[in-house]
Amino acid sequence: MDSPIMANKKWTRTKAERRQELWRKIKKNKWIYLMIAPGLLYFFVYKYIPMYGLIIAFQDYKPYLGITGSEWVGLDHFRRLFSDPDFWMIFKNTLVLFALQVCISFPVPIILALMLNELRSRAYQRSIQTMIYIPHFMSWVVIVSISYVMLTLDGGIVNNILRALQFDQINFLLNPEWFRPMYILQIIWREAGWGTIIFLAAIAAVDPQLYEAAKMDGANRFRQMWHITLPAIRSVIIVLLILKIGDVLELGFEHVYLLLNASNREVAEIFDTYVYTAGLRQGQFSYSTAVGFFKGVVGLILVVMANWLAKRYGEEGIY
Repeated sequence: MDSPIMANKKWTRTKAERRQELWRKIKKNKWIYLMIAPGLLYFFVYKYIPMYGLIIAFQDYKPYLGITGSEWVGLDHFRRLFSDPDFWMIFKNTLVLFALQVCISFPVPIILALMLNELRSRAYQRSIQTMIYIPHFMSWVVIVSISYVMLTLDGGIVNNILRALQFDQINFLLNPEWFRPMYILQIIWREAGWGTIIFLAAIAAVDPQLYEAAKMDGANRFRQMWHITLPAIRSVIIVLLILKIGDVLELGFEHVYLLLNASNREVAEIFDTYVYTAGLRQGQFSYSTAVGFFKGVVGLILVVMANWLAKRYGEEGIY
């Protein structure tokens, strides 16, 4: 048995060897690390350094006093958040919209990718891809404006068709019951085509010999898709789903804010718009920071749990 001194030297030598091996890998792949350096710098500057500002969630922050001079109030802002009568309404709205995204809009790019992969003509496939990619490059202002023009009671094409068919007109923009369908359809319209890029890339990596073997066994196109294509891209789907779960309370401020009005607030108000109202319009910087901090903690917990579940059932996960 090695003495404690020998064991310590052994551990030190192993640690030094690991460090040398790490530097060898960095030197060998220096161009790859150089390529990802701008991305790492972006996250460090705009994601990690601003975390210092989370301190004001525990303070009664005053801009003229600064972070170091503001009074410390502990968890008062969090207590206020959880006791706010609007909290559960906002929490429910956020979860419902997120569930709709996961159950409806998340599978759409997968289905589109599978359908595009089945097209025989590559020229036709590329044409369709280009058409469904275009909405992604439009801002939410443009998307919502187009929807407004189509759905408004004053000359909107949808209500004109309903009137021509002798149906009652529908006030899509002010009726709370239509907010969620309109929200999801707009997300699908804008993001579904762009989301197919990752899945098409994953499908392209599937070994063609698997399809040939399936054909020899008499499998039709649907069975090939179900038993070969989907299992081959399952890991990609799970990773993207885990990342999506991390955004459970991050639904995007701009889109919802453009659709929000006094008539649909009961179903449309979410944490992002609430933070804007409390933080910027009312000047409650500490309170809005506490809300944002709560959102981040919930997202982190859900990502860790989803990743743990994925690994437990044999998937790779994200770390």
